[in-house]
Amino acid sequence: MSENIHKIKLQLQEELKKYRDNKAEFSPYYPGMSILTSNLYKEQLKEALTLLEKENVSDMKSFEMYLDTIIINMQTKAKKYKQSIYFDDENIKDIENQGYTIPFYFDEKKKVYVLLGLIKAPETPQ
Repeated sequence: MSENIHKIKLQLQEELKKYRDNKAEFSPYYPGMSILTSNLYKEQLKEALTLLEKENVSDMKSFEMYLDTIIINMQTKAKKYKQSIYFDDENIKDIENQGYTIPFYFDEKKKVYVLLGLIKAPETPQ
């Protein structure tokens, strides 16, 4: 396992542990929704949007709008997503979108989805 993948996996596991242990505040994606976001997800989203904005503002806005649509609709499509490559847990799945992966955890007891992170796919050599 590459050092970068290992680091990402540890960060995601730490976010999940914080959620399960009630050690951190997880804010709703939108008020009243049963989708929560980790601080790691928010930081990684901010980084991704900043990079996209430097390249092309309209691409950044398109990415953000499409990502928003996917997340808002994830509850109805959660079963279609594959188990996360970062976890050995059926309740943690990955959403792939425009070169990024969003691992999310489904808390069956609370009926809540938790966005754990937003990972950019590694560049592959041409």
